[in-house]
Amino acid sequence: MDTGSQGFGESTAPLAVRMRPRSLDEVAGQQKLLTPGSPLRTLATPGSTSSVSVLLWGPPGTGKTSLAYAIAASSDRRFVQLSAITAGVRDVRVVMEEAQASRDLYGTRTVLFLDEIHRFTKAQQDTLLPGVENGWVTLIAATTENPSFSVISPLLSRSLLLRLEPLDNVSLGVLIDRALAEPFGLNGAVSLSDEARQAIVAFASGDARRALTALDAAFSIASDSQTAAQKKKTPTPVVTAEHVEGAVDRALLRYDRAGDEHYDVISAFIKSIRGSDPDAAIHYLAKMIEAGEDPRFIARRLVISAAEDIGLAEPLALGIATAAAEAVAFIGMPEGRIPLAEATIYLATAPKSNAAYNAINAAMADVRDGKSGQIPMHLRSSSYAGAKKLGHGKGYKYPHDATLGVVEQQYLPDTLNGTTYYTPTDHGTEREISARLEKLRRITRGNKS
Repeated sequence: MDTGSQGFGESTAPLAVRMRPRSLDEVAGQQKLLTPGSPLRTLATPGSTSSVSVLLWGPPGTGKTSLAYAIAASSDRRFVQLSAITAGVRDVRVVMEEAQASRDLYGTRTVLFLDEIHRFTKAQQDTLLPGVENGWVTLIAATTENPSFSVISPLLSRSLLLRLEPLDNVSLGVLIDRALAEPFGLNGAVSLSDEARQAIVAFASGDARRALTALDAAFSIASDSQTAAQKKKTPTPVVTAEHVEGAVDRALLRYDRAGDEHYDVISAFIKSIRGSDPDAAIHYLAKMIEAGEDPRFIARRLVISAAEDIGLAEPLALGIATAAAEAVAFIGMPEGRIPLAEATIYLATAPKSNAAYNAINAAMADVRDGKSGQIPMHLRSSSYAGAKKLGHGKGYKYPHDATLGVVEQQYLPDTLNGTTYYTPTDHGTEREISARLEKLRRITRGNKS
């Protein structure tokens, strides 16, 4: 349990620790959460009586811990830090008792920063409720997992949920430049080539901690590789892209140069899957993994590809892609590369159809254009009082009463009657759907289609 020093400026600490912001103005990124008058700004204001608790949800390295430290450094509140990895119920109770005493005896408010709250069991999270409800502590809890599934409902309802996004390249660049110049950082002891800066940004993939760790390691390599003569001639070493690549042991170069390569690679990846070339798709997958791309981003694109480009030609594709995404979230990297590869190959070799994609787009276009029309009376709900008097449900034919389980009946509004949105292909499973759908429409539309 940490209630005191925050390690600012300690030269032996990692660069990422030394560069923790001392105020919200020094926080890189997350500007949407830091506008004037925002809850975080209010918490950081000395003398503020705000007791709203906050759940910070976001990927690693997006500033959850930094925000908590900045609030602690800016406000006049007592600050206590716990990690759900090592803390237990007893630790929480001690904090609550001390917080209550500090408030009642000295009028001092306490901020409890709980990192990795998703690692707490429901019973452990329950011990936080009295302190939050009674205002003994202002809870700032951090999690990388969806709080809807990992945080108990009573705590969710009593807290403000703030979602943090990965840092953009501009914010990462600002952070790197600050670390090079700040006395707490590298204090001008090294310079950085443009290629090295781009390589660090690419490797970081929106993670501030990864960026500073890579810079710190590259600085050490650049310093150690200088000869005595070089040090005498150029006391300030220059970190090159080669130093960065050596530091992070990744093939970083030519990936995400100012963001262009990032979009080009994911585009080539998806188009290779759509084009049924598993070898090309695997190549681009490997390139993204080696460059440090967020595996969750890759998994999301696989899920989209399964729905958009494969659809009902292979109904299992969406399940395979979703399972891969869940596996990556569950086991992490580097093992996550295996289910990503399996899903990539499965999708690339599966039959393709964008018929479902086209169907929803066409239907939404009609709705936006005001072509939705009125729901037929026989399809309207008749379950509430007075509905039948309005004619709701009158004339509805129950398909299960028919021998085939299908009856002639109008389902679309009058203005759209006879409209066809879904046109299956002859690829894969859709070949069977096409034949069955032709028979279904013949019955439901009374041989009109």
